[in-house]
Parts: sequence; C-alpha cells; structure tokens
Amino acid sequence: MVEQKIRFDDGAAYEQMMGIWSRFAGEIFLDWLAPPSGWRWIDVGCGSGAFTELLVERCAPVEVLGIDPSEGQLAFARSRPASRAAEFRQGDAMALPFPADRFDAAVMALVLVFVPEPAKGLAEMVRVVRPGGTVAAYMWDMLGGGFPLDPILVEMRAMDLTPPRPPQLDASRRDAMHDLWTGAGLEAVDTREITVRRTFADFDDFWMTSLKSPSMRAAIATMTAEDVETLKSRVCARLPADADGRIAYGARAHAVKGHVPR
Repeated sequence: MVEQKIRFDDGAAYEQMMGIWSRFAGEIFLDWLAPPSGWRWIDVGCGSGAFTELLVERCAPVEVLGIDPSEGQLAFARSRPASRAAEFRQGDAMALPFPADRFDAAVMALVLVFVPEPAKGLAEMVRVVRPGGTVAAYMWDMLGGGFPLDPILVEMRAMDLTPPRPPQLDASRRDAMHDLWTGAGLEAVDTREITVRRTFADFDDFWMTSLKSPSMRAAIATMTAEDVETLKSRVCARLPADADGRIAYGARAHAVKGHVPR
C-alpha cells in the first residue's frame, strides 16, 4: 500500500463522504463518554465540523474549539449551525496553540492515523486538558475491514492496484490505541468497538459519494477507463442492492478514553 500525506481541503465534499459516517459513530461515542454539561472542549482535527456540531448539540458545553490544518475544511465548519457556539482555528495537532490545563476534554474524531506522530499528538491533548479531565478518540478499524471505503479498497487490491493509505494505520488497532493512552500516563483507560450502518439511494449514489474522498478520487484518476468499469462491477457485486435499489452496509471504529491524572 502507498502511504502518503492525504489532505482534505474540500469541506463540503468531506461532509458528504465522511462527515455523515462520523456523526453516526460520534453519537455512540458520546453516549459512551457520557460527559457532564458545562465543559470546555477541544476537537482536534475537527475537519468539516461534523463531530464538533454533535458536541454543541448534545453536551451543553460552555466552550468548544475546533482545530484543523485545512482552511477549506474550517470554512465549511464555520458555515454549520454549530458555529454559533463553537470557534474554529487553523492549527497543528502536534503543536496545539493553547496553554496547559486549558480544557476539560480533548477529543479526536477519525483523525489519529493522519497524525504523523500519534504519540506526540496525544501528548499535546493531555497537556491542554486539566487534571481529572478526559482525553478520548475514535478511529475506523483501518486494518480490520472497518473503514467505510473498504468495499472499494478491497477490490482495488484484488486488481493489484495500490491506493494510498494514511501514514499511521497501526494506530487504528484497538490494542494500539489502548497502549498509546496508557503510555501517555492517562488513567482509567478503556476501549470499545463502535459499529454503524449507512444507506445509499443506489450504487451510483454510493460510488459518487465515495469519489469525494481526495485519495480515492486521485487513485481512480490514474486508472484506465476499462479498469474503472471493472472495479465498479466488482464493487457493485460486493454490495447487493435491496428491492428498492438501495445500498446499505456497515463500518466499524475503535474508541478509547482516559483521564488525566489529578
């Protein structure tokens, strides 16, 4: 597999491709965290603001700050209804522009494998959260078949094609996440699996939505027209439609949480 820096600069496209999936997983994730109201949150790698909006809608926060390196993503995040109660800033997950103990909770939603040095990003989250506060994340099971784009990636690999993948795939393993959190000195570390399901109007809806992924779009662009049609046929066979033509399938994420020592 080809590892490369994958950039998400189109917030609207990301929202349609992954933001919806993120919210599905994020609902279960927040149920598991069960945070009290009135917290100060930082959403690291907030992207299009899909999870940030959940924090505003569900957690009655006194403050929410979203950090992301992409101005394109942040522009979309600022257009969401949640922007009335959240602030979005450009920044680096490995060098958060905040003092120590600034927040009650730090979260990463579908970001961990894109951080060049996950341990360094986690250390920054720990640094900016007060003693007793929560540090948590969820990430697709990238190595165990849980990624929403896996129906396409599996068939690409079967055709001896090598689509680009994030640089830190190993960080998506449940045991690796647990080890990262305990290695960072967090207490009461716990993990869980999150499974979600999404329905598309038909195969074309699924295919066009999937191509909003910048890495997928770039990979498809390098293929011959004949190979693209072959790939589509193979993926279509993997995802049979129901009687109304709809395509439904599931994805799986791993989640982790822990508390900063008092």
